[in-house]
Amino acid sequence: MADSAPDRGPAEIERLRTQVAACTACADLPLGPRPLVQIGDSARILIAGQAPGRRTHLARRPFDDASGVRLRHWLGLDAATFRDPAKVAILPMGFCYPGNGRSGDLPPRPECALRWRQPLLDALTNVRLTVVIGRYAQAWHLPETMKLSLGNAMRDWRARWPEVILLPHPSPRNAGWFRRNAWFEVDVLPVLQTRVVELIGDPPT
Repeated sequence: MADSAPDRGPAEIERLRTQVAACTACADLPLGPRPLVQIGDSARILIAGQAPGRRTHLARRPFDDASGVRLRHWLGLDAATFRDPAKVAILPMGFCYPGNGRSGDLPPRPECALRWRQPLLDALTNVRLTVVIGRYAQAWHLPETMKLSLGNAMRDWRARWPEVILLPHPSPRNAGWFRRNAWFEVDVLPVLQTRVVELIGDPPT
């Protein structure tokens, strides 16, 4: 008799969440392992980011920083809705703060994606929109775009819409890019925000 299909419901999500929380594969990290993910069985939006920053690591919540404020603005979400795992899943390429390098945070550690990413993606069966942020997430979710500059890859966003959208990193470090690419806020964000409302409804007033 063939094996039954694996459980992809709440029990599977909870099992994976528990295992991720206990992961110590990167015990040599400067602030130690503290995996940060947000997953829920009914989540319809997935944010595929890079890795937690130092402030986020200390706060123990994904995107609990200036980048998160801007990202919520882009999506048209209040903080409570953004942090509701039943609506929004947050799955970075690296789950722990990787440490600081010469020009910012170090790249996400590869162990997370190799060990956890595909099982978690397989369990998030209700996702209808994946928001891809940063080159490492782009390489996983949109490898065909990696030879293009970020701007050129983003300008072709309609080719992947409405299932996937590539965004610049919302970090204040990218303020120059935002100024040079005003089309992003004018052309993309209204459509993105409309799609978010379609998927999870208007935020409470």
